Amino acid sequence: MAGQSLCVALTGATGFVGRHILAKLLEAGHTVRALVRDRSKLATKDARVAAVQGDLFDAAALAELVKGADAVIHTVGIIMEKRRQGQTFRRVHVEGTGHLLDAARAAGRVRKWVQMSALGTRPDAVSTYHRTKWEAEELVHSSGFDYTIFRPSIIHGPDGEFMQMVKSFWCKWFPPFVPYFGGGAMGKKGAGRLQPVHVDDVARCCVEALLNPKASHETYPMGGPQVYTWPELYRAVGPHLPEARKKKIVAVPVWFARILAGKPGVPFNMDQVIMSQEDSTCETFKVRGDFGIELKAFEPMVKDYAGSIK
Repeated sequence: MAGQSLCVALTGATGFVGRHILAKLLEAGHTVRALVRDRSKLATKDARVAAVQGDLFDAAALAELVKGADAVIHTVGIIMEKRRQGQTFRRVHVEGTGHLLDAARAAGRVRKWVQMSALGTRPDAVSTYHRTKWEAEELVHSSGFDYTIFRPSIIHGPDGEFMQMVKSFWCKWFPPFVPYFGGGAMGKKGAGRLQPVHVDDVARCCVEALLNPKASHETYPMGGPQVYTWPELYRAVGPHLPEARKKKIVAVPVWFARILAGKPGVPFNMDQVIMSQEDSTCETFKVRGDFGIELKAFEPMVKDYAGSIK
């Protein structure tokens, strides 16, 4: 497929990472079939993009999505379960990936599969999030497709939920401090460390993996060039936010966060508490070497875009 303009089936095209992947696909000269729940949320009117309305549990929509597609980039995932709406980690990550793989095999033309996973994914993970991401990877491994899997740490950018959360902590009156989960039974040494990676770097690698022979049947951990603790990361962002208030960074004991997790009105779940205590760090030589990419440093990028965080 090298040198070709491909027809790419993209899931999650209206999400944070998906929007950036869509833009990179168009820059690279590919055509796109984008699975969307709401066509009006698609960030482009480019004639090379065909919107397919539906979801991962709509067989007809999936058949239309992969019809004529040379490759699939699958980015759909959730960080919060909404059980009343049928959105659980297992249903979205595992069953949804399985349905899409079945549709792609039935279409008969797809040759390349790019999967968005997460750093920390492993079969014996404490969090359901990471275990179901692993199960999805296993489905891809056994699919028969030439695959590339990316496992990023925290992905940042001005239009991403993570940086919007950090901004709200610094700029809104509530909470009166900048919180992170640390200390207690699950975190005697404090919270885990992070290696934030810029969304453009992730999107670029996802698109280049389509035609990069080095990426065949490979799994890439991804992170930026610096490692931060949660307090260090917050301190790196605060000074660049125009409306930041004077606040202290305070550790919320893990035992207390576990009590609150998942309660009505609480904006975090047990998996997020668990994952915050694990390191989300990695070596980056493999992705830098195979893609010839110089990963963007966190604070200079934040300084550039802090004023435009939504």
